[in-house]
Amino acid sequence: MTDVLLAVGTRKGLFLARRRGGDWEFGDPLFTAQAVYSVAIDTRGPAPRLLAGADSAHWGPSVLHSDDLGATWHEPKRPAIRFGADTGASLERVWQLRPAGRGAPGVVYAGTEPGALFRSEDGGETFELVRGLWEHPTREKWQPGGGGLGLHTILTDPRDEDSLTVAVSAGGVYRSGDGGRSWTPSNTGVEAVFLPDPFPEFGQCVHKIARDAADPDRLYLQNHWGVYRSDDAGATWSPIAGGLPSTFGFPVAAHPRRGGVAYLFPLNADSDRVPAGRRCRVYRTEDAGASWHPLSAGLPGTDHHGPVLRDALCTDDADPAGVYFGNRNGEVFASADEGDTWRRLAAQLPDVLCVRAAVLG
Repeated sequence: MTDVLLAVGTRKGLFLARRRGGDWEFGDPLFTAQAVYSVAIDTRGPAPRLLAGADSAHWGPSVLHSDDLGATWHEPKRPAIRFGADTGASLERVWQLRPAGRGAPGVVYAGTEPGALFRSEDGGETFELVRGLWEHPTREKWQPGGGGLGLHTILTDPRDEDSLTVAVSAGGVYRSGDGGRSWTPSNTGVEAVFLPDPFPEFGQCVHKIARDAADPDRLYLQNHWGVYRSDDAGATWSPIAGGLPSTFGFPVAAHPRRGGVAYLFPLNADSDRVPAGRRCRVYRTEDAGASWHPLSAGLPGTDHHGPVLRDALCTDDADPAGVYFGNRNGEVFASADEGDTWRRLAAQLPDVLCVRAAVLG
């Protein structure tokens, strides 16, 4: 089987696992006194670079990187991400680390709390604030979601490195076509059930967005109540929740190659954040959201109470594709056949915050 690296960020450290053949092996935990909210595996260079957004209760948040699959790590003496004095803000958390496409080598984006986008041109060693979004006239009206005011989703367009899509809780979806110099709210059709005007220009509590593998203009969105699809790169959105047990949840992930294939992990409700029906099930669509089907072979069949957070469900780029998720019970599950069957890789880890996987070699 394909050699795969799996990175699991938890409330108390980072866990790395490697699959060689059919066997998985977990290493010792890293950064054990720190919460790891974001991880990226950048495979664009001659060797993979791992990036971790870790948060020390004593020293604060930082971005570290490793060029030897986690054997050693480098943390810059000067914080890689920091707000300028003129912003009146300070970094609370790094919610997202996202390498750009192969047409922009060295470029890595970071999403933070407070809600802001940063850009690096040296592989994630130093970052600069993307002023176009920070100075957008709507930004001061954004309100924090339940987890804070965080920019948690960054999508680059494989056709155009200047085309960016981001999501903020609770600011909504914003798009740029000029590399981040200017931005437009892109939330038409997405409902904000908690606001007097349920369809505002901005202010939606978007939980996650994923891009379709075959059609870059097709996006999937998991909202705070609502699952949506866009066929025009986010300009407009339509509901696609038919067949799901609940429209509330956090993550959404797309298949790396097959168009129309995406994965969700629905929860009961915002007031009851456990798996829908208290059953541990991933839902897959193979027709761009026209229908959804539960995937549970190998998953726990009894009452289950482990919710999956927005960045704790992912796919790799193997063939067939691997699918992975971790939950707040400290369990990690993997499928080597696109979700048809599952196996538990780990249990009794700390609270799982994010999961990333990549094929090596």
